[in-house]
Amino acid sequence: MTRKPAYPTRLIREGNTEVLVPQLEAFQKESSEYAPSKAPVFYNPVMELNRDIAVIALQAYQTILHREISVCEPLTGCGIRGIRYAKEVKGVKNVVIGDINENAIQLAKYNVQKNRLLHKIQVAHENAGTLLTSYSAPHMRFDVVDIDPFGSPAPYLDSAVCALRDGGLMALTATDMAQLCGVHPRACFRKYGGKPLRAEYCHELAVRLLAGCLAVIAARHDIGITVLFSHSIAHYVRLYAVCRYGAKKADESLKNLGFVQHCFRCFHRETTKKPLLKHLGKCSECSSKLDFAGPLWLGKILDRRFCALMDAEAQKKQFRLSVKIDRILTLAKAEADAPALYYVIDKLCGALNLPVPPVKKVAEALKLQGYNVYFTSFNSRGIRTDAPAMKVKEVLRALENAKR
Repeated sequence: MTRKPAYPTRLIREGNTEVLVPQLEAFQKESSEYAPSKAPVFYNPVMELNRDIAVIALQAYQTILHREISVCEPLTGCGIRGIRYAKEVKGVKNVVIGDINENAIQLAKYNVQKNRLLHKIQVAHENAGTLLTSYSAPHMRFDVVDIDPFGSPAPYLDSAVCALRDGGLMALTATDMAQLCGVHPRACFRKYGGKPLRAEYCHELAVRLLAGCLAVIAARHDIGITVLFSHSIAHYVRLYAVCRYGAKKADESLKNLGFVQHCFRCFHRETTKKPLLKHLGKCSECSSKLDFAGPLWLGKILDRRFCALMDAEAQKKQFRLSVKIDRILTLAKAEADAPALYYVIDKLCGALNLPVPPVKKVAEALKLQGYNVYFTSFNSRGIRTDAPAMKVKEVLRALENAKR
């Protein structure tokens, strides 16, 4: 019997799962300190929504396979994510969770016992890469690998891809948003192999940089990817992709790589799969110099059918954050086939020195002119549209003039 830890802890509940976690306030000396990283075992309460959606995504994936599945979470911390998979996702046969931190292993074992899941969950005291590599042989691989690190998942992608079965689901979280959103572009290029951009839609670019990195690494092993779902909440992005074996599938996957070109003067943006020359061209709308992001994933980052299946599964479950989950999935379904790279109305109005109108009014005005408009889960003030930047700005000016 694993004993309760000697350091301060508290019992929390997520979904229908109860686990013991570090009492974060006890390890925070100053209010500015990031409490989860100061505790003996990493636990981030803010990621509850991430874990809720992950439970839904795995249930949707299991429904598609229509058989029992195996799951690996090699960076488990207190074990909450892996335990929730074993307890809340129907059809999970076994879960392997691991951590290099001895305190984490002891707490995870305690929580596994507390939830009476010793028959379903194996706890491994190993480095994440080593653990994943040990399951890379045929007939040992997992149906789902979930990489949820403090920072970038990039260092684990090689071993994670090798530990995934043909048709398996890769779930990735990236919290290093300063790199992915262009504050530290060199660090982003080192980790993800692409240049970021400090544009208003940088969180979407972050997902696309992460997907592009996964596609390149998977292709080295003759594996192609299909992105099923992604979302962005505040300090992180999350990605779910199916990985399928075959050199042809890898080649097809790589065809989705390309670049985003952006004009910081007029907000025009465009995508291209052609290699960029040393000198970028000029903006087609205002002739200013273009900047760029990439190489990154230009394919879909939301699959409409999978989003609908997730939404159906979400209706069967009760979470504390169900309202937020419903909103994300409703928007995701609607925008799955929408144009890439959303506009943020507040950003455009700020550049034009205009008052900010309701986003719905902007959408209605664009629709009246024959353009398609979609709201986005990535930004509550954002819209996706096939209207060019000049037309969006024209509508914003017209809405302001109509008030006078």
